[in-house]
Amino acid sequence: MQSSPRRLPRGRHALSRAEVERVHRDRLCSAMAAAMAEKGYVGTSVEDVLKRARVSRQSFYALFSSKLDCFMTAFDQASEFLRLHLADTVASAGAGAGDPADRFERAFTTYLETLALDPGYARLFLVEVYAAGPEAVRRRTEVQHMLAEGLADLMGVTGEAARFACQIVVSAVSTMVTPAVAAGDMDALRAVGPPVIEHVRLLLRSGVLDS
Repeated sequence: MQSSPRRLPRGRHALSRAEVERVHRDRLCSAMAAAMAEKGYVGTSVEDVLKRARVSRQSFYALFSSKLDCFMTAFDQASEFLRLHLADTVASAGAGAGDPADRFERAFTTYLETLALDPGYARLFLVEVYAAGPEAVRRRTEVQHMLAEGLADLMGVTGEAARFACQIVVSAVSTMVTPAVAAGDMDALRAVGPPVIEHVRLLLRSGVLDS
C-alpha cells in the first residue's frame, strides 16, 4: 500500500514503458482508494480516479478494463502488503523469543498499525470490497483464509480444531475492526487491540488453541 506513489518527471525522461505503466498503475490504485474513502465504491467514478491520479483516461484504459478492474488491482496490492507483513512477523517470531500469546500480540499490533497508516486502502480492503461484487467478495474470502493460515503458523498450532479456531479469530477481528475503518476512526481501530489480545490469551490458557 502506498500513500504517495511517485509521479513521472516532467518533459522527456529515460523511464521505460514498463516503468511508466507501473507508476501509472500505482497512482491509479492509490487514487481509487482515496476516492472510495470519500465517496464509497458505488459513488466513485473513473473520472474521480483520474482527477486524483492526474492520469489520462487513455492511460487508465490501457491498464484497466473498468473501474472494477482497477479496484481489484488495488485490492490485490493491499492484500499482498498485508501478506508480506504477516510473513515477516511469522519469520521474526520464529527466530525470536516469546510464547504464542506474545507472538500474536506483535502480529496483531502490526496488523492494526498497517491499517491505521493507510485508511484509504484499509477501507477498500475491509468495507468497499463488499460493494464491488461477487468476485471481490470471493477474493476477500481467500485473503481471510490466508490470514487464518498465517495466524495458525504464527501460533504453532497444527490440530484441525485449533486451526479452525484461528479462522474464527480472524473472522471476528475483521468484524470488529470494520466499523472503525468505515468511520475513519483510527483511535477506535487501535482500541480493538487490547481486548482481542487478552481474549486470545484466554483461549490459549483454556486450551482452545492447543496444537
